[in-house]
Amino acid sequence: MLVPQDIESKLGFDRIREILRSGCQSVQGSEQVDAMAFHDDHKRVKSLLGQTDEFVRILESGESFPLRNIHDLRDALKRAKTPGAFLEPVEFLEILQSMEAVSGVIRFLKGKRESYPELYHLVQNIEDQGTLEKIIRHVISDEGHVKNNASPELQRIRKALDQERIQLRKNLDKIFREAVKNGMVPEKASITVRDGRMVIPVLAEYKRRIKGFIHDESATGQTVYLEPAAVLDSNNELRELEYAEKREVVKILIRLTDETRIHLPALASISNLLGEFDFIRSKARLARELECTFPSFTDGPEFDVVDARHPLLFLNYRKSGRAVVPVSLGLNDQNRMIIISGPNAGGKSVSLKTVGLIQYMWQSGLLIPVDESSRIGLFKDIFLDIGDEQSIENDLSTYSSHLTLMKNFMENARRDSLVLIDEFGTGTDPQFGGAIAEGILDSLIGLGCRGIITTHYSNIKRYAEEHESVINGAMKYDVNELEPLYELQVGMPGSSFSFEVARKIGLPAGIISYARQLIGQKQVNVDELILKLEKQEQQIRSRDLALAEREKEAKELQEKYLALSSDLEKNKKEIIARAKEEASSLLKETNREIEKTIRHIKENKAEKKETKRMRERLETLKKKVNVPGDIQDPSPVEKVAPGDMVRLMGKDVVGEVLSIRGNNIEVQVGALKTLVKKNQLEKISKTEAKKSTRGLAAIRSNVDMNQKLAGFNHTLDIRGRRGDEALGLVDKFIDDAILFNANELRILHGKGDGILRTLIRNHLKSYPNVQSVRDEHVERGGSGITIAELK
Repeated sequence: MLVPQDIESKLGFDRIREILRSGCQSVQGSEQVDAMAFHDDHKRVKSLLGQTDEFVRILESGESFPLRNIHDLRDALKRAKTPGAFLEPVEFLEILQSMEAVSGVIRFLKGKRESYPELYHLVQNIEDQGTLEKIIRHVISDEGHVKNNASPELQRIRKALDQERIQLRKNLDKIFREAVKNGMVPEKASITVRDGRMVIPVLAEYKRRIKGFIHDESATGQTVYLEPAAVLDSNNELRELEYAEKREVVKILIRLTDETRIHLPALASISNLLGEFDFIRSKARLARELECTFPSFTDGPEFDVVDARHPLLFLNYRKSGRAVVPVSLGLNDQNRMIIISGPNAGGKSVSLKTVGLIQYMWQSGLLIPVDESSRIGLFKDIFLDIGDEQSIENDLSTYSSHLTLMKNFMENARRDSLVLIDEFGTGTDPQFGGAIAEGILDSLIGLGCRGIITTHYSNIKRYAEEHESVINGAMKYDVNELEPLYELQVGMPGSSFSFEVARKIGLPAGIISYARQLIGQKQVNVDELILKLEKQEQQIRSRDLALAEREKEAKELQEKYLALSSDLEKNKKEIIARAKEEASSLLKETNREIEKTIRHIKENKAEKKETKRMRERLETLKKKVNVPGDIQDPSPVEKVAPGDMVRLMGKDVVGEVLSIRGNNIEVQVGALKTLVKKNQLEKISKTEAKKSTRGLAAIRSNVDMNQKLAGFNHTLDIRGRRGDEALGLVDKFIDDAILFNANELRILHGKGDGILRTLIRNHLKSYPNVQSVRDEHVERGGSGITIAELK
């Protein structure tokens, strides 16, 4: 039962219907919006909600749902029931398009029946109309015309028509050209049709010069439209063929209608089905627009809505960029009634209407704008009493009409009824109205129904505090700014803040004081207590918010610390791995450098001084080989003791163990003492060591090349030197450069007469390692500097 009769307009559901209707693309869809009803059958409501939710998911997935060409076939199908009647070609085209649309929908859903079971259920029993579709397609074209080959007779007639039109046009063109040549035709005129017959326009003064029949004249009378007698027979023949064509087309359409008549029930189902899908699509679009969800469905007459938003306010506020303050509350066996109190214009009525409209939408098969953690059940009845000036319809009622509704509620309400009463008990003397309201409330509690009541009466608030199944709810109010917050807090009564509001708007203090005395200190104390509690609650809420913010910051810092610690550990491992890789590469490079140095010394017979410098360079290079971290070797060296001979693994470098320092071993390699990791050495016999003496001697004489490499300068200045002296310096410079793998050298000799430059460049060309010789850039010295590029 729904009370009152205009409950939809009072809740705003009529506006929801308008939005849904505007979203439909077919007459059938709009009619289904009008037929949408409040249901209390759990299975039916669940199915309707499932259909909408599945279509929402289709829209969100971006899939193209093949719902198009939705025609209203009912008039055509009704006429097709009469034997001898026939449908027009365009009506057959609409039937054809409807069948194609349903076939597309069936194919779409058949492939996704597990994802969209409720939608598939709508089409699973639809009969295949492939045979009728082929018959219609054989007769009707995609443009809605009867095809030429619909019958042999029609094909013959249309062929004859085409030939007759060509011949008629040919004869008429000849006559028309002659008339134009003789100046009988108005300027820019052409052959036209009057009364279905082809005619030529002729100036009125020449109408008797051409034999024929006048069918029409222009508005001014200066031009007549004449059918020449020479084409009279052709026009007659053409007209007879056109009549024959119409008769044959009617025969074809009658036969096609007869074929269609046996499929009328199936076609009616197809038309209705397309309208239903149009309706469901409109519901899904509204759900997306309202940001609706499909919360949990409970069996009993209860609900627990979280962050519910009034749908119409949500749409209106979004246009202006504002946000709706959500409502969270619940009704169940323990809490059957909620008494909402608070200041005027504080949001009491909106909270009540939000719950009422959302429940009505839910039981009409519409998804609702609540958090998905909400739980919604079903009610058999909704009893509504809204009659204040804040209502959407501005529908004012008298106190007697309120009592009439209350009487109806008490006579019909039951456990699974939802009662919504706004401004309970108003409209009469507050002393009597409050008492009667409390009596009605007690009666409704006794009936076991659920409900939400808004009120200003203190006795109703006290009743809620004294009865377990009734709870108070207060609309929050900023006691500092004296402004409503439009938030509902369940669990405590609200104050009307009458004195505070009066003080804010500037009412004289004497009037406020007088009112306090008139009301009585006891009532004033109650309001002041509520006000004090409200302030304390706001202070606690502020502290909670601050604490929550600090906890959030602490959590963020902890997460940052953990992330940083993880990154550091990861980077540490990467750095160690990279260092090991670089160390290995450095060892290989060192080995190549030593071998290269030995070869160069042998080939060039380096002097003692140069050998010493090369030894120093190798010593520096050797120190770089100290690899950080533990490089584990699968075959560690045997135990060694001072005096044992060892060899650097993978190298021809041998030495004598001087001391052992944990994993490091001090080794004497010729004149060089160095620390080497234990796992980089292998123990050898003294005999093996002697065999390596020759190589060791060479190494001892050349291990100090590091310092020479560090001090090598790619530029040689020989300005002011004599020729022989300059060539000697250049030779040594080139040898060092080759030893240290230099690529490009600069030799400063100055410009002068160019004698020293020519001498140096000719000498450089004799070196096989010199690839090219050229001047420096003009801005950096030009021909006064020679650039030598080595291979």
